[in-house]
Amino acid sequence: MSTYLADQAEDLSVKGPSATFTYRRMGPQGGVPLVLLNRFRGTIDWWDPEFLDYLAAEHDVIVFDNVGVGHTDGEPRDSLEGFAEGAIEFIEALGLAQADLLGWSLGGIVAQRVAVRRPELVRKLIVAGSGPAGWVPDAPPFSDKVLGIMAKPDADLEDLLYLFYPETDTARASGHEHFTHVSTRLAADGPTVSETAAQGMLTAAAQLLAAPFDEVRAELEAIQQPVLYANGTEDVMIPAHASYVAVQHLADATLVLYTGAGHAFLFQRAKEFTTQVTNFLAA
Repeated sequence: MSTYLADQAEDLSVKGPSATFTYRRMGPQGGVPLVLLNRFRGTIDWWDPEFLDYLAAEHDVIVFDNVGVGHTDGEPRDSLEGFAEGAIEFIEALGLAQADLLGWSLGGIVAQRVAVRRPELVRKLIVAGSGPAGWVPDAPPFSDKVLGIMAKPDADLEDLLYLFYPETDTARASGHEHFTHVSTRLAADGPTVSETAAQGMLTAAAQLLAAPFDEVRAELEAIQQPVLYANGTEDVMIPAHASYVAVQHLADATLVLYTGAGHAFLFQRAKEFTTQVTNFLAA
């Protein structure tokens, strides 16, 4: 039996105009809640419960599946704008006047678009293992291996370890721990990300890669909320260089890099990162 409180959080639902959203809520309620936005091919079952327990020790934490993803019904989206609209719809369906957003990977890009689209809804932003809404100058391209794994509907453990963790014994051990942590939820055979939804995410990613940097920079400059950018220095998905470029164009940003960590640094270095998040939100 799991020892994590996050694994005991029940599935809740709230109806919006285009979907009935499934979400989980944990931690002390009151104040501004922290809403988490997930990665490519991720559902709420993939959030590491140890990470969630650390966050929920002091925060009202909400995780959800966006429209047409995982446990949430509706027509899957295929653009950044569509994902942002879904997130806004969810926040409004819950009746939240304001939220802090923590987005991982694709979710970090979506969180930034929400902050631009509806600034009054967002108090603070945490962008983890992510970047701005487009490729940045001098960033290395996706490798063929990364692209090949992203396109797989049935990526295995070795594939995911490669994407999320550096190829060191220490990092791979952390990766195995993460997959053990999420096994309780995954063993319940909840819905996965359909290929229609995954293809929509890939379509959105292709659109982002084609965005001129002038547009990318303008969107960053439009974000006036305090932003915590964080990344692993060995990220093979979205290089830390993207975070470094992004913070140079934000009005109020902090950048934290974790050495020896990759795309899933937030789970590999969960205690350190959640302490950083807690201090940032309290400031």
